[in-house]
Amino acid sequence: MRAAAAQSVEEAIEVAVPVHTAYNQWTQFKTFPRFMRWVRGVEQLRPNLTRWEIGSGWAARTYMAEVVEQRPDELIAWQGLGRWTGHRGEVAFRALAPNRTEIVVRLRSVARPTRRHLLHRTPLTPRLIRSELGRFKQFIEGVGQESGAWRGVIRKGQVWPQEEKPPRSRVAGWPVG
Repeated sequence: MRAAAAQSVEEAIEVAVPVHTAYNQWTQFKTFPRFMRWVRGVEQLRPNLTRWEIGSGWAARTYMAEVVEQRPDELIAWQGLGRWTGHRGEVAFRALAPNRTEIVVRLRSVARPTRRHLLHRTPLTPRLIRSELGRFKQFIEGVGQESGAWRGVIRKGQVWPQEEKPPRSRVAGWPVG
């Protein structure tokens, strides 16, 4: 059997909104089909569990993803579940100015070699990711405000809603997992 093929993509974009606006909108997974061409639907099953419908035609597929790390205005990181365990990603947010934010998307996919290999791979190309980020930029700058927000913290898959404060560690205020 062949070894698994790994793909990694990293793309960044600047948007003309405050960091909290960009981050808050990104937490609204159900709105992704409004600005991401490859996303057909997202169902938020729990704060840290989502079901995605992506692609179209012969490339259409559904997968589950778990948010494993989430820090308001900083980071959302996830991993695929089930047969998609080789898919991981993160979106980092950095304030550049009061109304300017850098968004960096990092994706990694390890495709398992099977007879149906091509049907189970997500196309991770820099061009595709740049295009999707460009549509997010148009969307968020066009409306100028988020459609909602989830400001809780997730650390190692454990959820602390906004109302609850996760325990603090001795290292730079990180929650203990």
